[in-house]
Order: sequence, then structure tokens, then C-alpha cells
Amino acid sequence: MTISLSAEKRTILGRDNWKTRTAGQVPAVVYGSKIEPKNIAVNLKALIVALRGAGESSLVDLAINGDQPLKVLIQDVQKDPMTGEIIHVDFRAVDLTKEIVAEIKLEFIGESPAVKGLGGILIEAMNTLEVRALPTALVSSIQVDISMLKTFDDTIRVSDLILPAGITAVKDLNETVAVVEEPRTEEEIAELSKAVEIDVAAVEVEKKGPLDSEASLETSGKADVKDEKKKDEKKDKK
Repeated sequence: MTISLSAEKRTILGRDNWKTRTAGQVPAVVYGSKIEPKNIAVNLKALIVALRGAGESSLVDLAINGDQPLKVLIQDVQKDPMTGEIIHVDFRAVDLTKEIVAEIKLEFIGESPAVKGLGGILIEAMNTLEVRALPTALVSSIQVDISMLKTFDDTIRVSDLILPAGITAVKDLNETVAVVEEPRTEEEIAELSKAVEIDVAAVEVEKKGPLDSEASLETSGKADVKDEKKKDEKKDKK
């Protein structure tokens, strides 16, 4: 299924980006293969739908001002720390004939006997997997079946993952993806609680003045076109 998204060129920049957001649009940047970085804006609701379908590792057709769609990946989704609303996003244009390095979300499925039967605690050592593939081979997620974790000695490693055709893991194949730890004793829980109480008591809370939220968001470095060419070059060199 092709996921499409429309965008418009954006002239409102910097601290004035709140005007774009108030209109239901998300400030964005598109950069990457064979294009000059551009400041654009996309509809917030349409972006959310595209994210649900493509995530940050599946191709999206991005049409800017009705032009021929670019094949892009949704990258660096920035959210307001208070509301969780998307406030900025990057789109990375790709060359369909060249392999790229990307991160794919891991989706943990199934039921672990070590958790259900032994009361263990599932530890997800990874949330995403760095891979190399042609853009057309990328998928929105990779499933991790935790039913193979039957004892506390079992480990799911990168080498155990079933990767779709055309996708190769960049990470060490022996790296841990998930394990199940033994449940903590009452004594261990009590010691942990005591340690937390000591840490909290030692913390000094500094009083600060009100933050200029718009200014803090814009100084994050992702508000407008600046170093997107360098960012893309670094990704392609991996």
C-alpha cells in the first residue's frame, strides 16, 4: 500500500513557527538525495495517519505544492514535552537504487513462559534495530517472538531475529535483544526503595524562571534548514 502525504513550501520560520502550528500544520524540512533542503509544512492529522502506516522506516510519497512526489522516510519526529503533540518533523528523500542505513522499530509479540510461569521480568534491551537495505525493502516494524524465552537463561539475540528479504542487521549478531530476569525478592525491593529515598533527599531543586517554550523548541536545531545536507551525508556514509 502506498502512503501519500501532501506538503506546502513554508516561508514562516524560526520563532514564528507557532503560526504554522496554530493553523493545524507541522513545520518540517525535507532533505536528502539529489534535492536541496526545503522548509515545508504538512497537515498534522495527515502526518499522524502517515506515521501510523509507515512509522519511521517505510517509504512515503511526499508531494510538495502538487509536484512529482518524492520518496521519503519520516525522520526525527519532535514532540512537545508537555502535550506530546508533534511540533516538527524531518523528511529524508532517498535514492531507490542505493542501500541506506535506517532504524526499524521492534515489535515484541507472543508470551514468555519465563514471565507467565516463573514470574520473571521481561527486559527489552533494544527498541529498534539498525539495518542496511534498499529503501524499497524497508518495513515499518520487525517482530520479536518472546515465546522462546522459557527460562531465565534464555536470550534473544540479533541473530535470532527473522529479517525480511533484502534487510541486513548492522549491529553485532550476538547483541542481546531481550531477556527475562528473575523476580526480585522483598529484601532487594526494600534496598532499592531505600536507595531511591536517599537519592531524592540529596537532590537540590533549582528555581528557574518561566521558559520561553517557543524559543526552546526552535533552538533544538531541527526547526529550519541548516545542516541537513551534513546530516544526510553522515547517514549515507554508515
